[in-house]
Amino acid sequence: MIGRLHHVVIDCPDPAALAAFYSELLGLPITYRSDDWVVIAKNDTTSGVAFQHAPNHQPPEWPNPDRPQQFHLDVMVDDLAAAEPRVISLGARPLTGGDNVYADPAGHPFCLIPRPAWAPPIDQTTRHLRSATPQSP
Repeated sequence: MIGRLHHVVIDCPDPAALAAFYSELLGLPITYRSDDWVVIAKNDTTSGVAFQHAPNHQPPEWPNPDRPQQFHLDVMVDDLAAAEPRVISLGARPLTGGDNVYADPAGHPFCLIPRPAWAPPIDQTTRHLRSATPQSP
């Protein structure tokens, strides 16, 4: 092994706003914040997802190959029908050209996928993460 994954870094026009979106979507707290860099992770000593300011960010256009995805996340959910209105209320918008494909507030596509049988229920995982995460005053 040469290294270990530290953060997945996503370029965006507003790191704080996009981090807040994914913090709610994935149940991960914001663990670091500066003017141009925000991180969400299980806690401040684990790897996570970082959002980096990109002043001239050009969002992808799904499914246009001239403006490809750049990245996308598969987010597992227990109930697709219940998850859709929740992600839309956070600022996501549905995209055409695939099932359960959405754009985050900065235009990055992500997919909601049914939780595989091998994975624990999302509610149990979220409860475990919340109880293991120190609460801020």
